[in-house]
Amino acid sequence: MTRLSKENKAARPTPTRTRRVARATADRPARRRANDAPYHHGDLHEALLKAAERVLERDGLPGLTLRAVAREAGVSHAAPTHHFGDLTGLLSELAAIGFRQFGEAMAAANASAATPPEKGMASAKAYVAYAQAHPGMYGLMFRSERLDYSRPSLHESSEASFAGLARGVGASRHEEISRDSLSLEQAAAIASAWSLVHGFTMLLLDGRLSKILNLSPEGTTPETLLIAMLRLASSRPPRP
Repeated sequence: MTRLSKENKAARPTPTRTRRVARATADRPARRRANDAPYHHGDLHEALLKAAERVLERDGLPGLTLRAVAREAGVSHAAPTHHFGDLTGLLSELAAIGFRQFGEAMAAANASAATPPEKGMASAKAYVAYAQAHPGMYGLMFRSERLDYSRPSLHESSEASFAGLARGVGASRHEEISRDSLSLEQAAAIASAWSLVHGFTMLLLDGRLSKILNLSPEGTTPETLLIAMLRLASSRPPRP
């Protein structure tokens, strides 16, 4: 009799509350985003940086927080802090990636051109093209107040990027530019070229060149306008 009672008890249906809990547990979404590829523990640092770049390009710098990155990567909120310390650390490591990509794009463009003037022109076009393709990353790279340049990765990548810019200017001037020192004329040439291309890029990203382009001859594009500006700048005689 006792045995029969135990069997009947075991055969009883699951109480309603228990069934609801079980169903809710089964229906609960996984922490990892469905479209994210699984990663091993050693890849978490890289996965967080990729997630941060997605958030940056989608939501802008104001939307890039440690919690937002953790949600995007599908990990605990503590993971970004463990790997980067704080938001400044994360932004600095992300900007380092941007500077490396930026420098590689300009170097590839420079190498693809034949003559010195063409190399300078190609580097300038690659500069603008990178910013158009990665506006969030480009904006972050020039937000010095949000970055920690004492971090080796950011310091090294930004220095390498500047060296690439200097090489492009040097190529257009038919001269080698030292990484250790600049003449006043070389410094002026680099600052002038950088100001022109960076200013053009910011106006383009902000949509402030639309009126000029609309008033220009039919078929004028941002690239043709940039080329005309560079040619105009290079044709000016140097000041005494």
